[in-house]
Amino acid sequence: MFKTLKEDIKVIFERDPAAKSILEVILCYPGLHAIIMHRIAHYLYKKKLILIPRLISQFNRFITGIEIHPGAKIGKGLFIDHGMGVVIGETTEIGDNVTLYQGVTLGGTGKEKGKRHPTVGNNVVIGSGAKVLGPINIGDNSKIGAGAVVLHDVPPNCTVVGVPGHCVKMENIRIKPAASYYVDLEHSKLPDPIEDEIRSLRIRIKKLETYIKNMEDDEDENL
Repeated sequence: MFKTLKEDIKVIFERDPAAKSILEVILCYPGLHAIIMHRIAHYLYKKKLILIPRLISQFNRFITGIEIHPGAKIGKGLFIDHGMGVVIGETTEIGDNVTLYQGVTLGGTGKEKGKRHPTVGNNVVIGSGAKVLGPINIGDNSKIGAGAVVLHDVPPNCTVVGVPGHCVKMENIRIKPAASYYVDLEHSKLPDPIEDEIRSLRIRIKKLETYIKNMEDDEDENL
C-alpha cells in the first residue's frame, strides 16, 4: 500500500503545475487524502469488515467532499483534481494513471445487484462534471469531456463529448510506458460537435448563395 501511495503522490507533481513540495501535497490535496482513506477502507472491506470501512468512507466524504465506496477497486496513480463532488460507486473499477476532475460521477443506473458501475481503463481522463453511468467499459487512453453523460461502452483511444456522450475522435496511438506516461489535460482542445455542425452549415449556405447568385446572373444575361 505504501508503494501505491508513493505513486499517488508522484502523479500529482506530474499533472498539477501548482504542486510545489511534498509537504504541501500531503497536507493540502483533498484528492490525495481521499485516496489514502479509501485504500485503508478498501483493505478492511476485503477482510469482510463492512461497518468500519463504511464509516471511514463517510468520514472521507465529510473531510474531502469526495465519496468513494470502500468496495471500489482503484489502481495506482489515480489523480483527483480539486475533487469536490466526485462520486465513485461500489462496483467501480479504475485502472492505472487515471485522472478525475471535480464533479465526476462513476455511478449506476438502477437498483440492480451485482456489477452496476463503470470499469475505467488505464490512462483515462474524465473532465469536470462528467457522468459515467452503468456497468460500461471505458477503454484505455480515452478522454471524456467536461459535462458529458456516458451510458455506453467507449472504445480505447476515443474522445467522448456531449449529452448523451458520443465518440468524436479516435486515434491509433502508441502508448508510452507508465513511468513516462503523459496525460493530456487540455480539455479546451477537445472537438466540439456543435461547432463542427455550424461550420458545415455555413459552408452549405455559402454554396447555396453562390449557386443562387449564378442563377440570377444567368437570368440577367438572358434578359
